[in-house]
Amino acid sequence: MTVAYCVKCKAKKEMQDAEEVTMKNGKPAMKGVCPDCGTGMYRIGKPKAE
Repeated sequence: MTVAYCVKCKAKKEMQDAEEVTMKNGKPAMKGVCPDCGTGMYRIGKPKAE
């Protein structure tokens, strides 16, 4: 699971339904949803291998 900051909850949480995406500039990112409030979450950078 990928951890990201939820702006609405103001806390770091594990992303739900996380998927790898590529931004317009070609950099990798992770896109998902906050499990508590349902707000979209975004984490820039390559996901860490577990």
